[in-house]
Amino acid sequence: MGKIAFVFSGQGAQYSGMGKEFYDASPAAKAVFDMADAIREGTSAQCFSGTAEELTQTVNTQPCVFAADLAAARALSEQGITPSCVAGFSLGEIAALAFSGILSDEAAFKLVCKRGELMDKAARDNPGAMAAVMKIPPEKVEEICEKFDKTYPVNYNSPAQTVVATTSGSADAFCEAVKEAGGRAKLLAVSGAFHSPFMADAASGLAEYMKDIEFSEPKITIYSDYTAMPYEGDFKELVRAQVENPVRWQTIIENMALQGVDTFIEVGVGKTLQGLIKRILPEAKAYKVENPEDISNLEL
Repeated sequence: MGKIAFVFSGQGAQYSGMGKEFYDASPAAKAVFDMADAIREGTSAQCFSGTAEELTQTVNTQPCVFAADLAAARALSEQGITPSCVAGFSLGEIAALAFSGILSDEAAFKLVCKRGELMDKAARDNPGAMAAVMKIPPEKVEEICEKFDKTYPVNYNSPAQTVVATTSGSADAFCEAVKEAGGRAKLLAVSGAFHSPFMADAASGLAEYMKDIEFSEPKITIYSDYTAMPYEGDFKELVRAQVENPVRWQTIIENMALQGVDTFIEVGVGKTLQGLIKRILPEAKAYKVENPEDISNLEL
């Protein structure tokens, strides 16, 4: 067998009840939620019993998904399952920072809380829309984007799925242009145009916030959404730039495979990344772990 990678879920797959089974079954997972509650009172309650409306607010989504992601990863480690490398999709990268040892759990949780606040404000100050484009390659999506003002590819998810950020006024016309090009576009129920220049103010605010935070060398390899390569150089710049630049998920997974990874475990919430990995690398093993039963179903 080759190497194992943990990949940390991002925003969008959250649901009421996430992480509760791990909280009840795993001391390591419970410690993550207890840490989150000590810093941001009510985090575990939101995860376990929050309403859908509450959980879709960015200021709540980011800390809650962070806690569920990191708790799942710690529960896996508790069972003796450890990865050779990690990556996180969008906010999942902050949980990966904690798991890799670049940041303490407390520092990473405070960072994700600030990130959620800043991105929520940027979304309200600079309204935009996002659409998932399917059935056409990224290069074609880029061509269509160039025909519209303030329209950017922001998530390179798989060979046949690219997410685009645009203005609210251009969204319908963009989707129609995709249809004319032979693709399919679906508007996403999100509160902002993430990973694009619409988030410039959030990126600047995060850079200011991180000035006094101590970043350490990682204990295990962590891949950057911004570069699709292992973290090196200015770690704070990688975290800042990620907020206003595309997530290069397909390239991250391909680069991991080149380093011998053939088993990917999505930790935290949902199975979105598991599905993308199966499209990127059909021959790889891809699992999701969001409860104790999922751990027992792993074939490693």
